[in-house]
Amino acid sequence: MTRNLTKIELPRLISDGMVIQRNAQVSIWGWAPAGEVIAVHFMGNSYSAAVDANGEWRVRLQTANAGGPYDMAIETDEGAERMIIKDILLGDVWLCSGQSNMEMKMQSLRDVYPEEIAQAGNDFIRQFLIPVKYDFERPRTDVEAGCWEAANPQSVLSFSAAGYFYASKLFETYRVPVGLINASLGGAPVESFMSEDALSLFPDYIETLQKMKNKNDVEAMVKEDLVSREEWYRNVNRNDAGLSDAGKPCFHPDFDATDWPYIRMPSYWEEEGLGHFNGVVWFRKEIEIPPSLLGNSATLFLGNVVDEDTVYINGTMVGTKPNQYVPRAYDIPAGLLQEGRNTVVVRVVNFSGKGGFYKGKPYHLRTGDRITDLSGEWQYLIGVKSEPLPAPAFVQWRPSGLYNGMIGPVVRYAIKGVAWYQGESNAKKPEKYESLFKALIADWRKKWGLGDIPFLYVQLPNYMEPSDRPAAGKWAALREAQRKTLAVPNTGMAVTIDIGEWNDVHPRNKKDVGTRLALAARKVAYGDEAVVASGPMLRSAKIDGNRIILSFDDRGSGLVAKGGDRLRHFAIAGADRSFVWADARIEDECVAVWHSRVPNPIYVRYAWADNPEGANLYNREGLPASPFTTESLK
Repeated sequence: MTRNLTKIELPRLISDGMVIQRNAQVSIWGWAPAGEVIAVHFMGNSYSAAVDANGEWRVRLQTANAGGPYDMAIETDEGAERMIIKDILLGDVWLCSGQSNMEMKMQSLRDVYPEEIAQAGNDFIRQFLIPVKYDFERPRTDVEAGCWEAANPQSVLSFSAAGYFYASKLFETYRVPVGLINASLGGAPVESFMSEDALSLFPDYIETLQKMKNKNDVEAMVKEDLVSREEWYRNVNRNDAGLSDAGKPCFHPDFDATDWPYIRMPSYWEEEGLGHFNGVVWFRKEIEIPPSLLGNSATLFLGNVVDEDTVYINGTMVGTKPNQYVPRAYDIPAGLLQEGRNTVVVRVVNFSGKGGFYKGKPYHLRTGDRITDLSGEWQYLIGVKSEPLPAPAFVQWRPSGLYNGMIGPVVRYAIKGVAWYQGESNAKKPEKYESLFKALIADWRKKWGLGDIPFLYVQLPNYMEPSDRPAAGKWAALREAQRKTLAVPNTGMAVTIDIGEWNDVHPRNKKDVGTRLALAARKVAYGDEAVVASGPMLRSAKIDGNRIILSFDDRGSGLVAKGGDRLRHFAIAGADRSFVWADARIEDECVAVWHSRVPNPIYVRYAWADNPEGANLYNREGLPASPFTTESLK
């Protein structure tokens, strides 16, 4: 693309506060009037490049050991125009990408990590948040906004939580500045982050991409989504009894709700006898506040609400969230709570499926050090019953869109490696994931041109209701695809089947995720062969009479059955693949598996379920074994 410029322009990544990859050849690039010569001065060295006919220029410079801060000067020939980039650090730069579990911000986890947030003052950990953008025509040359931010108690709220804890562990270990480029988006499937080159191996995705290149069609899809959503909301709001009852909305402090019936929460209203419908239900609860608590800071925690909520306290709105995936933590303005009776009213808008409140989440009011439990009986009013909101087209998740909009603008920027947390959105078709994921890794490495840069990723956690019998699950199959991707050189995987949540696709324990990713980095990216970077990984299976003997890599200082003497969640089968729960025990740093009803065993599965609750094979370092099936060895 030709640019007609009158001055130097730089990509937003190359800006004040940036972290540059240490001990590497890095590119500094930008745009300027064609024919100019650009000089870059950094750490006592000077580099120059001519601006080509398209208005582009690039220099390559060799960086030194970690350190800083430094300044960089960029100027046209003879100094007619001069720009100074300040506060530059040399360190390790990591691209953090994936879907919502990488995107999840520290802001959403304020109640989980209050001390970590309060102590987040570290000028040597910095993030550049890539704004969400999709494009189906070509990779963009720059992002639309963004800046480098150093971690402090305020800025860290916008950091990727997994990314921040990852960076913190790396800094704690190596005392080297860490830069995070956060390019993630909730709900995004792997193919949305793949370039057109990578997708050339997958004709069905290429076909979709070609269709998305028609701008008029894309705009029509976006408009149709917007129109149908606006119409649905108009109908719901117009007919909501809670907004129109006698001219006084039901969140008004003087509203008389004595006739409202009661329901137990948290739960889904379908499960509490209200019937299956979408639309709006109002929930109301009265709480008592003693005078001793007035004047304290107060926060209302409402777990997760399906799908949208608006919350009122004593008639004043204190917050709203647009979807079920964001934990609710609403700060209450000073002076709003009053002595004695206070009213909490929640308007829940449900788009499709079940509506209500996630079970097993925090529902309480925190005033100072006191916790007021809000679970139990609430009053309710059905505001309006509606047909489901029409399913959107999710244009932003289509093949290559996020690569072109969020990854393409970054590939010139030298990085240490990639930290990836994604897979949930591909779990419906896990059989495709291994080939897609491997193609993405190969393509990103090619695009960056830095060789086999470390590629670290998080295996899917435990999720959904546990089963009491051996059963296949799509999440189990996708985890197996992730495990098999370890065959790609210079990759590492963080196993998380013990730190998920059965009722939430967004588990809140991101500290252990970051810690385990950092362990993988120490081995894969930093060459620390002494570190135990992973839990046990299946290496081989050998049939020994009526038993199967499993051997493992990454045993650390030894295999253990965490929490007891008996290994759990092993299943065994013969040629018919009819799996039954098996006996298993550790023998000479291997695991022997058998069952009396399977005299001729062929296959073993471990933790093979969406939620393998109770799986307890670990190494002595406390890291869980990856789920597996020996069927993959055949």
